[in-house]
Amino acid sequence: MTDKRDYYEVLGVARDATAPDLKSAYRKLAIKYHPDKNPGDREAEEKFKEASEAYEVLNDDHKRQIYDQFGHRGLENSGHSGPSGFEDIFSSFGDIFEDFFGFGSSNRSRTRVQRGSDLRYDLKIDFMEAAFGTEKTITIPKLDTCSECHGSGCQEGTFPETCAQCQGTGQFIQSQGFFKVKTSCPYCRGQGKTIPNPCPKCRGAGRVEITKKVQVKIPAGVDNGSRLRLNGEGEASPTEGGVPGDLYVVLNVKPHQFFQRDETDVICAVDISFTQAALGDDIKIPTLASETMLKIPKGTQYGDVFRLKGEGIASLRNGRRGDQIIKVIIKTPIKLSQKQEDLLKEFDKLDSNKISNKLKNLFKNL
Repeated sequence: MTDKRDYYEVLGVARDATAPDLKSAYRKLAIKYHPDKNPGDREAEEKFKEASEAYEVLNDDHKRQIYDQFGHRGLENSGHSGPSGFEDIFSSFGDIFEDFFGFGSSNRSRTRVQRGSDLRYDLKIDFMEAAFGTEKTITIPKLDTCSECHGSGCQEGTFPETCAQCQGTGQFIQSQGFFKVKTSCPYCRGQGKTIPNPCPKCRGAGRVEITKKVQVKIPAGVDNGSRLRLNGEGEASPTEGGVPGDLYVVLNVKPHQFFQRDETDVICAVDISFTQAALGDDIKIPTLASETMLKIPKGTQYGDVFRLKGEGIASLRNGRRGDQIIKVIIKTPIKLSQKQEDLLKEFDKLDSNKISNKLKNLFKNL
């Protein structure tokens, strides 16, 4: 008869414990009894091995089913003997120990769960879309998790096998004279495992090429070169259980025919006649949202600037809108009627502020 303790009792979990429950319970025990934290403590070593063996069985659906039905004797009859030492434990649960402590065994496989690659998409939008925000649907090509094998790379009902060439370490040690050089195993490409029955859809890669439509919400106030990050919309991880990368959408804002942007302010130029500048007027000008009336005072000069508060672009930081800045351009008429010419000549005779008169006075003073 075996004298091993019940595996559920070892981990301190109920018999219906889920995979996250098992991992959490094992994590606590592994941290408490890890040999690096208890050097020379034989009792801690045994408890560490006991917890690791319990987790190895209960975390494997097939082994757990045998154990639940037939107990320790059923596992022994099926050929299971548990990990023989620390190297077996670290080889089986290396990724878990890296998650817990940031390290594992120096001789085990270097395989780690990898994050998927980030992607970039350049998107052109109109000036007004940048000012007020919009929503776009984009189509991106990427590598996604295979729907048949769910990223394992294995045909349904089969599992990866420990690489027979490197014994699961993912490394070869080659002797070169007096030196020994570690290289990645060429048979398993450093993974420490091989796939004898690859998934027919992804051919063992665990990922397939797809095109996906993604909704991109563009907030009001973005500018040319703004970058939006969509979490998890990048490529799938090349290793099973890894998280996907992110998608970065870089915005290219098309110029506007009337408005120019200066941070949150918008600048525009308005043409007026010299009579409007001299006599004043009320003119209608476009704003980002609609139209408004602008009062041109008497005596307005070329290049004078007017400001409309709050008619600019919303700030991405606080939502406050900038101003609209209007530059006045006084246009000189090109074609005049005879009556207009006569009136202007009459005006010229009465104009004491002519440039020619000012220049004469300037030379007299000199």
